[in-house]
Amino acid sequence: MNQMFYRWMKIVTLLAALSLFSAACGSSDSDSDSSSSSSSDSSSTAASDDAPAASDDEPAASDDAPAAEEEATSGPAAPQPKHGGTLVIATTQVGANVNHGVNSGIGIAQPSSKIFASLTHLDSNWEPQPYLAESWEVSDDSLTITFHLVEGATFHDGAPITSADVKFSIEVIQANHPFTGMWGPLESIDTPDDLTVVLHLATPHPALWIAVSDVMMPVMPKHIMDDGTPINEMKGHPNNVEGAIGSGPFRLTEYENTQKIVLERYENFFIPDRPYLDKIIYVIVPDEDATMLGLESGEYDSGGYASVINAEKVSNNPDLVAIPDLLGGVGSLNHLQFNMANSIMSDLRVRQAIAYTIDRDYVINTLHQGQTMELLGGIHPSSPFYNEDVERYDVDLDKARSLLYDAGYGDGLDLRINYIPGPNEQQRNVAEYIALALDEVGINVEVMQSADLPSWAGIFFGGPDAWHMTMNAYFNWGDPVIGVQRAYVCANIRPGVFVNNSAYCNEKVDELLYAAAAEPDVAKRKALYDEFQVITAIELPFYGINALPIFGANQLYVRDQPDGAWGPLSGMENIWLDK
Repeated sequence: MNQMFYRWMKIVTLLAALSLFSAACGSSDSDSDSSSSSSSDSSSTAASDDAPAASDDEPAASDDAPAAEEEATSGPAAPQPKHGGTLVIATTQVGANVNHGVNSGIGIAQPSSKIFASLTHLDSNWEPQPYLAESWEVSDDSLTITFHLVEGATFHDGAPITSADVKFSIEVIQANHPFTGMWGPLESIDTPDDLTVVLHLATPHPALWIAVSDVMMPVMPKHIMDDGTPINEMKGHPNNVEGAIGSGPFRLTEYENTQKIVLERYENFFIPDRPYLDKIIYVIVPDEDATMLGLESGEYDSGGYASVINAEKVSNNPDLVAIPDLLGGVGSLNHLQFNMANSIMSDLRVRQAIAYTIDRDYVINTLHQGQTMELLGGIHPSSPFYNEDVERYDVDLDKARSLLYDAGYGDGLDLRINYIPGPNEQQRNVAEYIALALDEVGINVEVMQSADLPSWAGIFFGGPDAWHMTMNAYFNWGDPVIGVQRAYVCANIRPGVFVNNSAYCNEKVDELLYAAAAEPDVAKRKALYDEFQVITAIELPFYGINALPIFGANQLYVRDQPDGAWGPLSGMENIWLDK
């Protein structure tokens, strides 16, 4: 089993024991890359009171022992963090803004998690650590959660961060974010004083600690954004772009979303002596090859990529630090999505004919050199909720032709396939292969190229005939409640990106997903998600291809890269440069 499996098992163990996080408290001067314990951890490194004391008969250390023995055998002292420097990060991802509370996507999440602080960090064990919330309590029934905020925290304009800002931020996320399940169980929010937030839930919320963490919950300034803009129109608020005022360790000082984003240290950040870096600069590059060239030349300090070929190059480069699982927490998928609002693609026989034509094994073993995992549904294969006992659609060209004939397309069919610009190995190359494969059964496919991510995303605003199918990459974002549900439930069929863009609607699937979202028992959740995957594998709003790998690399002098659940999609206040 791989490392991600164990991460997923830690998630479900954490979620099943939600009530164990009551009466939590602790210091907030730690990012998710540190070794601090959960605020609810009652363990101690001190010896137990029941442990026997050292025997009086035990000989004392000899006075003749060389005093310098320990010093002589110990290694050099570990380098200590220091302030200063600029971290230059190469990325192919372009976002519509810098506020992940109103939109989803890596291009938004990267700067958002530095500009805005959240209530908690998530550590590598998926356990919440103090951040803006210094402590919290959970009621015995897990329906009331009380957070206590750090005193003295301020926004980048100097205004205090209060419970009113947290309440406002949750309401903005509820009204705008595509992850509709993230705050589904929330009934009400109380703010009895400026530093206390009380959440009241209708049902237990297995994904709550993900929803309040890092990139998932940017705390926004109510005094700026609550300016008369309707709550459900916050996507267009000017505080999401150039000049955005945030709550995190870095200020936004330059914003050219297709070229460069510059963040500078916020001197009055609420964690003393943080962040270490003076600046973070995101340089938007055209493709992964540009990322690799910049890393090899030293132009870039850090970068991410999805190519298994590039991952092998980095692992053999002694001048770079390879990160084999840069974004392990996101549960990234690579799949073919169908537009069921389109009159052609609404016919299940057409979707099934396409599925029977694609050779998933060829993609994984030839195009990806055997370095990616098979994907059969909407849940990541390393999740304990994954179900591999579903319809596979193994290659059967005769069956594909028969289905097309029955659907009225025996004489052929013209379709278009889009793909996300970026990792060609995962997107463009697979789209081109699919086009060639479908030609074998009489489907002529035009491969549509988009200049950048916003251009590709435009197809979802063009009506039912704007696209037929597209390579897409939905992420699970830690729990199916957050990242999976939004892509399948009927209520999330709307214009937008990474919502239910397939226009798929099945009331039974809704029932299963909503029940799983409120079920605290892991085995019962598993059964509900299993049935969901069986149904959707047959009905094909998506055809699963592979789990999308996300690798990373740093220069040797980049220290304390976050190793928490979200990796670099956290505040990065503890990163420093050893040069």
